Amino acid sequence: MAVIKQALVSVSDKTGIAEFARGLARFEVALVSTGGTAKLLRDAGLKVTEVADYTGFPEMLDGRVKTLHPKVHAGILARRDVPEHIDALRRAGIPGFELVVVNLYPFGASVARPECTLEEAIENIDIGGPAMVRGAAKNYQHVAVVTDPADYEPLLNEMAAANGAIGAETRFRLAQKAFSHTAAYDGAISNYLTAVDAAGKRSRFPRWFNLQFELGQPLRYGENPHQEAAFYREARPAPGSLGAYRQLQGKELSYNNIADADAAWECVKSFEQPACVIVKHANPCGAAVAANLTDAYRRAFATDPAAAFGGIIGFNRELDGRAAEAVAQQFVEVVIAPAVDGEAARVLAQKANIRVLAVPLAPGANACDLRSVGGGLLVQTPDTVRTGADQLKIVTQARPSEAQLADLVFAWRVAKFVKSNALVFCRDGGTLGVGAGQMSRVDSARFAAVKAEHAGFSLQGSVAASDAFFPFRDGVDVVAAAGASAIIQPGGSLRDEEVIAAANEHGIAMVFTGYRHFRH
Repeated sequence: MAVIKQALVSVSDKTGIAEFARGLARFEVALVSTGGTAKLLRDAGLKVTEVADYTGFPEMLDGRVKTLHPKVHAGILARRDVPEHIDALRRAGIPGFELVVVNLYPFGASVARPECTLEEAIENIDIGGPAMVRGAAKNYQHVAVVTDPADYEPLLNEMAAANGAIGAETRFRLAQKAFSHTAAYDGAISNYLTAVDAAGKRSRFPRWFNLQFELGQPLRYGENPHQEAAFYREARPAPGSLGAYRQLQGKELSYNNIADADAAWECVKSFEQPACVIVKHANPCGAAVAANLTDAYRRAFATDPAAAFGGIIGFNRELDGRAAEAVAQQFVEVVIAPAVDGEAARVLAQKANIRVLAVPLAPGANACDLRSVGGGLLVQTPDTVRTGADQLKIVTQARPSEAQLADLVFAWRVAKFVKSNALVFCRDGGTLGVGAGQMSRVDSARFAAVKAEHAGFSLQGSVAASDAFFPFRDGVDVVAAAGASAIIQPGGSLRDEEVIAAANEHGIAMVFTGYRHFRH
């Protein structure tokens, strides 16, 4: 155990620091601090020694040099189990530090602002802070280092239970966290600086791309039982993203559960009306909007009851008891919603194997989409294009009605989340047949029609959405023969005129979006 006698405190994020320092003072810990932190602690009524007074050397270069001094770093780095180190401290009159409380300039927050200049970014690169953090973390056997305000209260509790000491296991855990803190900090600097030129002009992608994720949980296995797997979260998941989930009940999540839950969540939250999306093997197999979640669920489930067996069910409203009762009638792997009310929780608790996740709804998207390949990483901006009825280009003699336009927009949103090649039949805000992942678009159209037939749906008067253009008229012929009265697609094929002519021959409406939504 290391009894804390002297602490060096210098923080950019001052959340809770006065309370923590007050707690340290109760254990008679001497406080040494810098600039704004020292002022805050003095204003809180605490006795503090300024670093400049401690080192006998005033700050210089506008504060760039203040802690970069042997009296600071020797006090941090000295090993207490090496007599020569202790003797060197004694001869230099350095008492040493047993605790270093440091977090760094907000570089990431600064460069996230579009107006941030290169000069401002450079000024937000901390030099002394990382040196102190790394020194203390390296010497964790004798020094505790704190970079996260969330650790303040647990540390005070441990010191209270151990007569002012911090144990070896805690010091090691704090060192792990500290090195991760500086690694993320340096990674953010590298990401920024290698994405700007000397004049400060930014590009989208840095030359060196650094990422950091924290272990969320180990998983039972990967896609298959012989593969090991884990789920990692971003330090700050994008608002409304799956990374912010809380598991309310159920068995441990699997690799496939998380992947499919992400697909369901991204799709269902794209709708404004109460909606339900059912996903199986990363594809929506049913989706619907309705006046309430129960009706949306029943319509989504009816699209493909066989595929929905063991599926992932996403809702974009707080799950209520009536919808939960409907869900509980089938075998379900995961239910995901913004929240779950008390009655729904009671109903689902009777099905202990159902995993229930809550994710707050919020605007926003991931900064980028990532996919690993052998020896590398594919990075792209997220597909955030949202197409409304007023953005559609009508290219046929037949014009879609208002009801058809609403269904076309609905079908287009579903198709965006279906694996390519994607073809989706819809009517009245619900899916009728989904064709996914076929190697040719015409096969996706045939497959979607067969799915609708198996579910007992007539496709007469339905609409169809294709995630990319029709390369030949044969796809239009299949869709029209199935009974569709309108088609939405990106357009842009060399044979667009041939495809439009086919639609006119069949007397059906066709609209172009100008955007495709490949999903691989």
